[in-house]
Amino acid sequence: MKRSKIKKIKGMEVRLTTGDRLFYTLVDVFLVAILVVVAIPMWSTITLSFRPNAFIGTNLEGMFLAPWKWSTAAYRSLLGNNGFLNAFFNSLKIFVLGVSSALFLTVPFAYVLSVKGLPGRKFLNIFILVPYLFNVGLIPSYLVVTGLGLSNHLMAIFLPAAISTYNCLIMRGFFEGIPDELKESARIDGASEARVLLRIILPLSKPIIMTIGLYYGVHFWNDFLNAMLYINDNRLQPLPILLRNILIASGMNEFVEVSAFGEAPIAAIKAASVFMAAIPMIIAYPFIQKYFTKGTLLGSVKG
Repeated sequence: MKRSKIKKIKGMEVRLTTGDRLFYTLVDVFLVAILVVVAIPMWSTITLSFRPNAFIGTNLEGMFLAPWKWSTAAYRSLLGNNGFLNAFFNSLKIFVLGVSSALFLTVPFAYVLSVKGLPGRKFLNIFILVPYLFNVGLIPSYLVVTGLGLSNHLMAIFLPAAISTYNCLIMRGFFEGIPDELKESARIDGASEARVLLRIILPLSKPIIMTIGLYYGVHFWNDFLNAMLYINDNRLQPLPILLRNILIASGMNEFVEVSAFGEAPIAAIKAASVFMAAIPMIIAYPFIQKYFTKGTLLGSVKG
């Protein structure tokens, strides 16, 4: 008979067999390995951004700098450059306007698709699914955006991606999981569909709204292709375009000269720019994490 071990999970006692313990051990080892694979490049980037000139080019030694050997010259150079600050605020505008407009359009559309008695509901679901499976391509999208006069406008970056079929289907599945009795009772009391959405559905849908908002936010913050296609004005370029220019530029004189604290190493400036671009998402994720699993699982299982 296999030995078993009692383990408490959320207040319940679960008896684990030898096979269960082996499985959980392998999962833990796998997760630790994933953590190491992700953490080492991130830590290397952070330490590279703080390395002084003497440590540029070193590998293992540079990853474990002593406290008195750190240098902030790269960050001072970036924060003192008007081009970097302008690109950062452009990305922030795209992030805020993009997430707001995407949720404003996705939430009611997903709710409409979740109404079971809606005439033509099956056709609408097929209507949004076909473009998702068969993408029209880059050239028709470019012609539509330029034809609408959105070139050299921030709307050209977030408006074409304001409604994602994948996100809409996940949100629709979450709405379908809400008991119909709540909706019907509100309709019997004379509430309109808009009132049902605002007063009944949205207060119960915080997990999925935060999750889909995170999906949209990551996409808009890192969007590179649309910015490269539609934005030619340097004053409107977002952070991903500036990072591309930094990483491929042969010289960084315009960034080094603005530093009032001496010349910053080129490699340190590249690493600092990459790390600063990731900071907003790193800050936002812990606040949304508690909604992430619940919103994704409930929406995808039902959908």
